[in-house]
Amino acid sequence: MVSVLTDVRRARHIAEQVPDPELPMLTLADLGVLREVSLNPDGTVVASLTPTYSGCPAMAEMRADVAARLAAAGYERVEIRTVLDPPWSTDWITAEGRHKLAEHGIAPPGPAPRPSSGPEPLLLSPTRRVVPCPRCGATDTEETSRFGATSCKALWRCRACLEPFEYVKEI
Repeated sequence: MVSVLTDVRRARHIAEQVPDPELPMLTLADLGVLREVSLNPDGTVVASLTPTYSGCPAMAEMRADVAARLAAAGYERVEIRTVLDPPWSTDWITAEGRHKLAEHGIAPPGPAPRPSSGPEPLLLSPTRRVVPCPRCGATDTEETSRFGATSCKALWRCRACLEPFEYVKEI
């Protein structure tokens, strides 16, 4: 007889291994979108996911992939819940996830901006951000397009090695 705790750990381990559809070098656990895996008294495995942003087109595939992996592992009843509060932040990307991004030529995000308790300052010029090149580590880089292949990424170029790279924006 498998204990409930052992079964929940096994289900979580399975869900943690599901790759992100847009950044397949990362698992949903690396990305920080897998929030919780629990087991209802009726035996239903419940996996909770948080989208990276409202309307994320990859969310339907994430849900389907987690459900399919759990079903393939023998879980007969699977429920996937979407959790919107608190909203996902790039701060939830694990250290391993950040390492994998850089290893695959994508600059990981820095710390997410924190809301201030007072009035927001009015900035009339763009904020200069330093994004190290994931290939050579140089900090002499420039943004070439605020929008990349997905909404959460921007396109940058290294002035030192001249290689283009993607950068995951802080959210």
